[in-house]
Amino acid sequence: MERRHSLVESSHSEDVVYNILPVHDMLADHDALRFPEVRAAVAALQSVGDLSPPPNIEWRPGMDMLDWLGAFFGFQSGNVKNQRENVILLLANYQMRLQPPPDPIDRLDASVVRHLRKKVTKSYEKWCYFLGKKSNLWLPKKRNAIPDERRELIYSCLYLLIWGEAANLRFMPECLCFIFHNMAFELNKILENYIDDTGQDARPAYSGENAFLLNVVTPLYNIVRAEAEASRDGKAPHAAWRNYDDMNEYFWTKRCLSQLSWPLRLESNYLVEPAKERGKVIKQKVGKTGFVERRSFWNIFHSFDHLWTGYILLLQAMIILAWHGSGLPWKELVVRDSEARICSIFITWAGLRVVEAVLHLWLQYRLISRETKLIGLRMVLKIIFASGWTIVFVVMYTRMWNQRHRDGKWTTAANTKLVQFLETAAVFILPELLALVLFILPWARILLE
Repeated sequence: MERRHSLVESSHSEDVVYNILPVHDMLADHDALRFPEVRAAVAALQSVGDLSPPPNIEWRPGMDMLDWLGAFFGFQSGNVKNQRENVILLLANYQMRLQPPPDPIDRLDASVVRHLRKKVTKSYEKWCYFLGKKSNLWLPKKRNAIPDERRELIYSCLYLLIWGEAANLRFMPECLCFIFHNMAFELNKILENYIDDTGQDARPAYSGENAFLLNVVTPLYNIVRAEAEASRDGKAPHAAWRNYDDMNEYFWTKRCLSQLSWPLRLESNYLVEPAKERGKVIKQKVGKTGFVERRSFWNIFHSFDHLWTGYILLLQAMIILAWHGSGLPWKELVVRDSEARICSIFITWAGLRVVEAVLHLWLQYRLISRETKLIGLRMVLKIIFASGWTIVFVVMYTRMWNQRHRDGKWTTAANTKLVQFLETAAVFILPELLALVLFILPWARILLE
């Protein structure tokens, strides 16, 4: 009976499907398993030690961190197996590259675990910095602090398990950061043995068989699919549906944490599918978040407004010099009347800003929603300020020439009004000069940000 039982176990181990490494049977005759780096990675994953036992599962010898995470957060067993091989190969490869080799070689070096964690969570930490949120990677900050290798490895495994089951959500990296941020917080509570309000051990918002797929991936995937269907194979206007970029840009702001929140609020506007009637989109509760491509002839000016502004202002200056001058253009530039007339380009410049602001509001109004009122306010304020500058320039220009005509020449009073006009123009172009400097010196822009 014992011999028969061992034969059945041997047959069962041979039937287990794997990709590269038969890590389900470390005694198997496989070349890769002979590397000490591979054995070190396997041993590191199995160092679950005193971790809280997952609920509703019988913990068996040989289970590792990925099994532990899968049991707590409801990852699919196939995903757990795939990521186990992935993590072991990554760790083993990093260990093999160390020079000089670590001693002992069959124990995973702390720098290897840290390198993997930094590489895996790099985008997440940048996302936290961009949003101004504190990272949920609870790790020692002091230089001389003892590194928590197991926690770093668990964070890496959690992120890779999320990525492995994310399906099309992989095209939305900030969305994955949002998911990891919330699940890492729940993981921290488990690792720290937190007690919830009911007096029970802290548990994730979603747990159980295939919980992550059913409760996290599926709702987000369904809304992505619904938006893709609303595009009618690309025939619908770009403003009528959201593509991957639009869906992902929602996670560039803190409102994803407050409105979509965690557990996912299924009634959130973000998860409302576009209503349809006869195959056409008639209502969209969540608009675009960054840019709306609207088909219009005016896009030529809206997209290249700085270029058109430069052309128009240069043309106006040349017409003034050609129409009022009697000599060479560069000689006319030292004539005070010609200098004063050329100042009218600032009126035109301010007027063109009004046109650009109105066009921006008309072409991008789909960005405005109940959740993005500040975007609409900013568009309106741009129109108001541009109109205000136009009025200021017209008034000052008129007063300058009235003084000139009353005096019959450029007196001290007329010159003073001209200088005041130029000082106002300098304030007007100051934001443009600052934008130019930041464009030429990107490091300065990064420093300010």
